[in-house]
Amino acid sequence: MLTEPQTIAPTALLQSLLDLRHEVFKEGEARFQRWQPHIRRSQFLPSARNLAYYLALRWRDLRAIQMALMPWGLSSLGRIEARVLPNLDAVINTLGVLCHSQQGLPPRPPLAAFFEGDRQLRQHTQELFGEIRGKRHVRIMVTLPTIAATDPQWSITLLRKGMNCARINCAHDDPATWQAMIANLRAAVRLTNQPCKILMDLGGPKPRVAEVFPEGARIKPGDRLYVRYNIDRSRAGVVQITCSLPEILPQLKVGDRVWLDDGHIGGQIVAKNEQEIELVLSHCKKGQRLKPDKGFNFPDSQLSLCPLTDRDRQHLDLIVQEADLVGYSYVQSAADIALLQSELAQRCGDRAQRLGIIAKIETPQAIRALPDLIVQAAGQQPFGIMIARGDLAVEIGYQRLAEMQEEILWLCEAAHVPVIWATQVLENLVKKGVPSRAEMTDAAMAERAECVMLNKGPYVGLAVDTLDDVLVRMEAHQQKKTPQLRALHSWQPSVPSY
Repeated sequence: MLTEPQTIAPTALLQSLLDLRHEVFKEGEARFQRWQPHIRRSQFLPSARNLAYYLALRWRDLRAIQMALMPWGLSSLGRIEARVLPNLDAVINTLGVLCHSQQGLPPRPPLAAFFEGDRQLRQHTQELFGEIRGKRHVRIMVTLPTIAATDPQWSITLLRKGMNCARINCAHDDPATWQAMIANLRAAVRLTNQPCKILMDLGGPKPRVAEVFPEGARIKPGDRLYVRYNIDRSRAGVVQITCSLPEILPQLKVGDRVWLDDGHIGGQIVAKNEQEIELVLSHCKKGQRLKPDKGFNFPDSQLSLCPLTDRDRQHLDLIVQEADLVGYSYVQSAADIALLQSELAQRCGDRAQRLGIIAKIETPQAIRALPDLIVQAAGQQPFGIMIARGDLAVEIGYQRLAEMQEEILWLCEAAHVPVIWATQVLENLVKKGVPSRAEMTDAAMAERAECVMLNKGPYVGLAVDTLDDVLVRMEAHQQKKTPQLRALHSWQPSVPSY
């Protein structure tokens, strides 16, 4: 619990910061030494070290120190992510001047040290997404619809509007369609002279509803739903579904929650046996229809699933030939990253280290493993994080989504790793042509990431126009967590009329 702010003597505050710096350096160096053997890219070493310091710093509650620093007009450490030690050292040295004491202080950092983290992040972003032209530095990624394979004008239009990266969702369509999309996109790049990276997103082991019995069954809160290995058609009046990944069912336990259809349907396991699990539904609309192909989420269950399916491995053969970036779903650990890196190396040798990886963060396990996951990936090749807010919200709870989104942004900034802000950005605008008020605010907040992803829809061109305008405007006001104090024009003083 924070108490009322009090003025702390600068000598006491200086000693507190010196103690903090000593602990951060000691703990950070120990973690960095454990990471260093896994890092092959020398340019990532400073970023990994800064990430280690940041973790050591943020394991502590710094609010009292922040409040104590404010009355002295010093940095309150609120924007320290990209430059942990330089920021601490600058505050310590300034306090030393106030205390007329320089003994035992770290050297004052050079000016370049304050901007080195920002430079590293820009460099890593360019390695991943390529160059960008115009006023905007945040990239716009667009998911390609099937029509992009047959209509060459689609890619031309989107590139001229400001698309910087095209995403192909390998959970849909087929390799022939993807190759047609890519051919049209590359022709459009040559025609417009607008660079565009290609992300091919692996489907991963996404559990979905395979079959519903009886077909078109409707449900309501309190109903019982049976998830079975095989439908038992002799059980009249019992609503049954099957899962596309039946190997999940033995890993579930009584008491676990199960969500379907992006969290629109939910319940709890009350019984299980060798043939089925039994759910009591608590979240659904009365009369809601159950449909095949809707996704499952198991937020309470520790599932053991390989993130690379046999189908994914087949798709990698094409991806290493055609894509600049590979999207990786259901990543849970550094070992999952190492598995993909091994598969890529088998297909294209040393060139695999130039192929970018985008890890989709969508489970609590991925969040907990994020530091080690970053080091394993970015230590070997260009790397970015996608905050997959759809599955993540269902897995951790909607009320925690905003909090975790912020923490992922902070951690990635400390590691100088680019972030993709994804899922339902300008969703109403993309699908209906009119944005909601809330999603316009969300689009403005997306400026804090390095890339924003739009899904496919009939009005995606309008959405790119709108997002481009919003991002350019917001970049004049905000850079990551730092407000930019450009002149405000809405309240200019008027000239008196007398």
